[in-house]
Amino acid sequence: MTELSRREALAAAGALASLAISAPGWAQGAAQAGGAAWDLTEIYPDDAAWEAARKGALAALPGIAGYKGRLGESAQVLAEALGLQSDLGKTIARVYTYVGLKGDEDVRIAAWQEKQAQAVDLYTAFGEATAWFAPEILAVGKPRIDGFIAASPTLRTRFDFYLANIVRQAEHTLSPEGEALLASAGAPLQAPGDISGQLRSSDIPWPTIKLSNGKEVRLDSQGYTLNRDAPDRADRKAVFDAFWTAHGKFRNSFGATYNAKVKSDIFYAKARKYPTSLAAALSGNNVPEAVYRTLVAETNKGLPQLHRYFDLRRRMLKLPDIAYYDIYPPLVSLDRPFSLDQMRTLTLEAVKPLGPEYQARIAKATAAKWMDPWPREGKSPGAYMNPGAYEVHPYLLLNLSEKYDGLSTYAHEWGHALHSLLANAAQPYDKADYPIFLAEIASTLNEQLLVAHMLKQAKTKEEKLFYLGQQMENFRGTFYRQTMFAEFELKTHDLAEAGEGLSGSKFTQVYFDLLKRYHGPSMGFDPAYANEWAFIPHFYNSFYVYQYATCIAAATYFAQAILKGGAKERDNYLSVLKAGGSDYPVDILKRAGLDMASPAPYQALVATFKDTLDQAEALLA
Repeated sequence: MTELSRREALAAAGALASLAISAPGWAQGAAQAGGAAWDLTEIYPDDAAWEAARKGALAALPGIAGYKGRLGESAQVLAEALGLQSDLGKTIARVYTYVGLKGDEDVRIAAWQEKQAQAVDLYTAFGEATAWFAPEILAVGKPRIDGFIAASPTLRTRFDFYLANIVRQAEHTLSPEGEALLASAGAPLQAPGDISGQLRSSDIPWPTIKLSNGKEVRLDSQGYTLNRDAPDRADRKAVFDAFWTAHGKFRNSFGATYNAKVKSDIFYAKARKYPTSLAAALSGNNVPEAVYRTLVAETNKGLPQLHRYFDLRRRMLKLPDIAYYDIYPPLVSLDRPFSLDQMRTLTLEAVKPLGPEYQARIAKATAAKWMDPWPREGKSPGAYMNPGAYEVHPYLLLNLSEKYDGLSTYAHEWGHALHSLLANAAQPYDKADYPIFLAEIASTLNEQLLVAHMLKQAKTKEEKLFYLGQQMENFRGTFYRQTMFAEFELKTHDLAEAGEGLSGSKFTQVYFDLLKRYHGPSMGFDPAYANEWAFIPHFYNSFYVYQYATCIAAATYFAQAILKGGAKERDNYLSVLKAGGSDYPVDILKRAGLDMASPAPYQALVATFKDTLDQAEALLA
């Protein structure tokens, strides 16, 4: 289908956006000395078969035009056209999956990068060849489309949701000429994000500072990330002071790029007749604005627990006070290493509450050659699950460390994989691809089950505090911090839509107010730290990051229900995974008893955060 949300993200970015990046360092030398550990011959037996599939798909694209102007003829013709579109989409996703994975095995091999470009071009050609479907379906009209669905089992079982979704957005769909004009505006309106990225990656003269150990570090984005948790407090302060001051020197330029991005969002909203840019951004998945606004409101009500956590952090780090540069050092260290076999065993034990079907699937999957686990020279960094080969199985690229973060990443990414396996088993291709709004629930819930399992196993107070600290940091970074980002986006767009002038100074003021409110009156800030808004590339993918917060809230809600309940609670949760993309994500969750527009999921997370804090404070006492 044309709405290939996660598959298109793979084509555009080369990986599913699951950014659980492992620490650098070449662990498992024997493993990384060879090639990739996965078996891609299950997708295509060799490169020649891939090339034949690519050329075959490219040759088949003109056949789509044979149905142009005919979608209203009959239910049979519409079913044939949508079937052709779907089959080609499935083949093209498989073509991209194979070459994307091959390219990520060693990013230094130019030939694979060139083949990836061919696969992206194929996706683009597919999009162009099918762009007329939605306008023509709308021209046929809802009554006739409804009649076709009633008359055709194929339309009813495979394409009913796709068609209903097109009809739903009729008032926001322009004429073919208008749609073409908006499409042509896409590239230039992406320029603000490109320019801000270029500033960050190449044009800012990043400072170099000397740490207390005598080491000189260049504070570009990577240098900042690697040194912001320095053990020496004076080093942390020096890192923050230098890095955010450097951003401040380019505040006007970053202000111009982000102001242009906000204005482009408003342009799109007006062009498609939405009342606000937020409404336009949420429309694709039919998410009510109440979800976004309730998330922000309930997170603000839960700020006392976050402030309590910062005071606990101050005491555990034995600091006289706490400043913004103190939020990254680990509360407790854990020297325990984890082998790959141990990661698998611990993950399988942790997910036992999800029942025998889930256990059987994950045991079989983790024993197969679906994963490339260890870092090695030339391999693509980060971690992702690629779901693109629907008729085969997911593949996982990981760069694991032997520390707990490696174990947690392992459980997280296999959560994504099981989501895809369950959705693919329960849904046809056309309804299996789930949106980002649901994607991080399965992965984050696995992380929470892992923490619960490790806490049960922990034998010392320090080990228990370590796992509790992991949980608290997940809540801080994924729930509170992402909601703070979401509130920043909401406020800046609200200001622009009210006719307020925007600038780098205004953005810094708005962000500073949020920093102080979210982190509480006891947190120390240098005003330069408010330049952090210019560092966040997600702001150029508007109204996106809130989904990290809603997903961890939903995962916490379900995890607590499963751990405290039984088969009913487990099956209720699994019904969400099996639903795939067969309905709007808010409706899928609502059928499982969770209304994301209500305070319940966010209050559940805050309550779990409070309980985690209680446990940590009891251990310290």
